[in-house]
Amino acid sequence: MSYDMSQFYQVFFAEAAEHLESMESLLLALDHDSPDVEQLNAVFRAAHSIKGSAGTFGFNDMAELTHVLEGLLDRVRKGELPLGDALIDACLEARDVLGGQLATHRDGAPSRPEAALAVSRRLAALAAGEAAQAVPLPATRAPVTVAAVADALFEFVLDAPGGSQQAVLEVLSAELADFGSVSIEQPASAADQPWQLKIAACRDADAAREVIGFVAHDVHLLAAASASSADADWGLFDDAPAPEAADDSYGFFEPQAPAAETDADGWGLFAENLPPPPANAADDSYGFFTDLPANPAPPAVEAPKRAAAANGETTIRVGVDKVDLIINQVGELVITHAMLQQIASALDPIEFERLHSGLAQLERNSRDLQASVMSVRMVPISTVFNRFPRVVRDLSAKLGKQVELKLSGEGTELDRGLVERIADPLTHLVRNSLDHGIETPDKRLACGKPATGRVNLKAYQHSGMVVIEVGDDGAGLDRERILAKARERGMTVSDNLADAEVWALIFEAGFSTADQVTDVSGRGVGMDVVRRNITALGGRIDIESMAGIGTRMTVRLPLTLAIVDGMSVAVGSENYIVPLGYVLESLQPEPGMIKRMGGVNSLLQVRGDYLPVVVLHELFGIGNAETDFSRGIMVLLEVDGRRAALFVDALLGQHQVVIKNLETNYRKVPGISAATIMGDGRVAFILDAMALVSKAAAGMPAAA
Repeated sequence: MSYDMSQFYQVFFAEAAEHLESMESLLLALDHDSPDVEQLNAVFRAAHSIKGSAGTFGFNDMAELTHVLEGLLDRVRKGELPLGDALIDACLEARDVLGGQLATHRDGAPSRPEAALAVSRRLAALAAGEAAQAVPLPATRAPVTVAAVADALFEFVLDAPGGSQQAVLEVLSAELADFGSVSIEQPASAADQPWQLKIAACRDADAAREVIGFVAHDVHLLAAASASSADADWGLFDDAPAPEAADDSYGFFEPQAPAAETDADGWGLFAENLPPPPANAADDSYGFFTDLPANPAPPAVEAPKRAAAANGETTIRVGVDKVDLIINQVGELVITHAMLQQIASALDPIEFERLHSGLAQLERNSRDLQASVMSVRMVPISTVFNRFPRVVRDLSAKLGKQVELKLSGEGTELDRGLVERIADPLTHLVRNSLDHGIETPDKRLACGKPATGRVNLKAYQHSGMVVIEVGDDGAGLDRERILAKARERGMTVSDNLADAEVWALIFEAGFSTADQVTDVSGRGVGMDVVRRNITALGGRIDIESMAGIGTRMTVRLPLTLAIVDGMSVAVGSENYIVPLGYVLESLQPEPGMIKRMGGVNSLLQVRGDYLPVVVLHELFGIGNAETDFSRGIMVLLEVDGRRAALFVDALLGQHQVVIKNLETNYRKVPGISAATIMGDGRVAFILDAMALVSKAAAGMPAAA
């Protein structure tokens, strides 16, 4: 009887992704001169596991490629082949192709059989002891033949508020100009409806989709019609032609006699048995070979049996949507508890002692439950950091630079949703450090620096925030060059600007100091998107730089996007929530503590320090609020070493609140980061402490 294996696909997809990630990190960590045998065995086991499981589920393209990779790795671990850059590069390329094949089966991404064929031939040549040449896509977008060109239609949701969408689309159109003729169609109705973008005669749909994905989400390739003729067999978006023989599931290799020896799983298909590349293979970097003879079907493969742990499984796989559902329910529980607490506050604590005691116990249990559930959602930032050794290795080689990457704080945990959305901005910051920061070896030696530059990637928790630093020991930002570029773009800038204000100019849309456009940088798209994406997460980014010493970019993010401890304050008839992590203390000032200076906000003198005062009722235009400083309350806040005083009418209490995204449900409001539902059912705004303190400390009106 037939058995439906599709129910186990998600398990295979998750495990294969883990094996590929492990394979990449192990390959990058291998010592060329004296490789660790256990590391080699671990890489081999990862490839072997993918091969066995892929064959079981019928994903023959992955099984074929991993078998060739496995044969090469087996010879290396047995000492029959030396380990070198060419071999590691080939294995990393195979890992990338396997990742693409996995995405095809999991997400329906376009397949690229020609890439699998090219890397298989490269691995086979290395296994045979030949000096195989790399066959990656060209570094620059070279012209391709007409048969490989197609009209591509994309659909996406733009990551930009309505007021800035046009500017983002203009930058996106300029970025995509090298791919073909671009036309964009605006959605007819609601702002959250998808946009459509067409690239006529698109030269690389995969690369185009990556560019679109940096400023949008839910990017889909709707169609890719051939722009030349219907007879083009190997267009970028056409499937590879089916093999002639109906029972041929491989289609990559020439028929071959059964090998005298077979490996343990009975495949009997060794890399050294592969035919040599055709004579013109060196001229075909894309591997477009159409005359592929059919093969006999491979022998059946049994699924590898896992040995069950004697004490049972120690982990289980749970979908993120289920965890999110539990977190939402815990949030509702917190709101319900606040409502009960509000009702109970009007009851006599002596007469209803047991009720008050029960509510206190419920609050403790709710907090413990919330902490436990949030710990499930929290993941180490190493899931993002682990990609950067490969990024640094590949990009430094492309730029002709020597760069060492130092990671620290990989165990720092933050919300899974933040991890997934911070990956792209961090990747751009690291690439920026390599391209614009680190100098070439000859320039570094001329400056008295070591030839090898260093990029530091560091994460830690501070004041209820996750802090991520991307630093380098390069040339630093060129103040005069940035100002000159700003003037070229028609921006009004002064030579007296503070360094922080000059560095902030690089976040302007379309701003770039590069002399020429390359495939790494120069188009002016990126840093503005980085800042917008980080701000959308409730975070901020700061820059420090010294000429000849280096640059450090610091990203600060909230620990979680779900629940926060806050202090409830009253201003007139309105209630606001101040995140407790920023509160130092609160006090009722005496008249002599208030100082006023011309052109500067009121200052509060506290133990010899003068703190700028943020007056909430003036900021938000609230009537019937307390205006006498000596009769209200000053809440002292500290953010990143800067302090300010928040003037409110009264303190109402401290409690947990469930964060509700305000921008999604309404719009962005200056000084407000989110909203929440109070125990009495009213909506209260959560103050953006970072924005308020920053503007107040700079001596600017908080409502600017």
